[in-house]
Amino acid sequence: MWRVVTCALTSRIESTSHQPASPSTPTAMAGDTDTEAPHVVEDCRGVLQVLSDGTTVRSAAAPYAVEDRDDGRVEWRDAVYHPAHGLGVRMYRPPRREGKGPLPLLAYFHGGGFCIGSRAWPSVHACCLRFAHELPAVVLSFDYRLAPEHRLPAAHEDAATALAWLRDRLTGMTPGLADGSGSDEDVRAWLAGSGADPGRLFVSGDSAGANIAHHMAARFGAAGAGLGSVRIAGYVLIMPAFTSEAPTQSELSSRGTAFLSRDVAERYSRLALPAGANKDYPLMNPLGPDSPGLVVVGGRVLVVVGGEDMLKDNQVRYAERMKAVGNDVELVVFDGKEHGFFSRDPWSETGGEVVRVVRRFMDRDAADLVQPADGQH
Repeated sequence: MWRVVTCALTSRIESTSHQPASPSTPTAMAGDTDTEAPHVVEDCRGVLQVLSDGTTVRSAAAPYAVEDRDDGRVEWRDAVYHPAHGLGVRMYRPPRREGKGPLPLLAYFHGGGFCIGSRAWPSVHACCLRFAHELPAVVLSFDYRLAPEHRLPAAHEDAATALAWLRDRLTGMTPGLADGSGSDEDVRAWLAGSGADPGRLFVSGDSAGANIAHHMAARFGAAGAGLGSVRIAGYVLIMPAFTSEAPTQSELSSRGTAFLSRDVAERYSRLALPAGANKDYPLMNPLGPDSPGLVVVGGRVLVVVGGEDMLKDNQVRYAERMKAVGNDVELVVFDGKEHGFFSRDPWSETGGEVVRVVRRFMDRDAADLVQPADGQH
């Protein structure tokens, strides 16, 4: 099923090539006349096409298949967290464990270059099912507005709204409808019945979603400023989408056939960046010349990297700089793995190791919470 939207793009888009135009210097399209039929000028994995007249055409289908292992043990439901934009959240809760304590919360933002992706994609659903069951944790998978219809910073604004929505449903601050079929109280009751601990929220994401997670760390910090009694315990960044205008060695040496190649990354940048911005845009390059600088977020930060990811150098540099300013950072590199290796095959053995890495990271927080204060035994 295709969804067609005609929008006024903030810049004209050059047809795809191996030498794409910079988003800061848009180029008029060849053969652009009043009589020429609209044609495809950008194609993102076959699920998003931008036509020469500015129309965007989206498919509801995901670009790759993932095995369905939803056996019903993890309960899930959908709700709408942002009615004005029609943005949804998929909530997962594992079976209650007798005699066990409350479960941590994992807020998850999907990847897709800020242009494609959905909580309903089988790959995203599978990642969240596995997280919910094996961490275990109460997982909330949030959608956000996508480019080019909604260029940055729309995605980050939506993520902040999502965390505020979660705060309100956990602490009972704001009433209102949560979805089209039930009251907000249904969501509150569902979360209350999940055994979730508002004092142990982890903000996470994959690729573009991991970029979002970083900026939520910068915005809310460990104390969860603005989140009331909800405590952010840490941030899980899986192959974060950090770019830079100057190409890195890992980018220059990347294969043209890689899942995330330079051509694909350039296409996402053209579609997602605001008019006039380049890849040092602060939301894309937290270490860039115009970025506000890294801060101590207090909560732990986990950065998962693929050894063959073209973004590896930027990811490693980010982890090193975060540690240098005083953050507790754990960097885990999966040798030989490309960008997106977890989200594209979450049921694999390597996917299982990613989940175990995340679980160990989250368990450290639980262990610290039960440690006696200094001088007490």
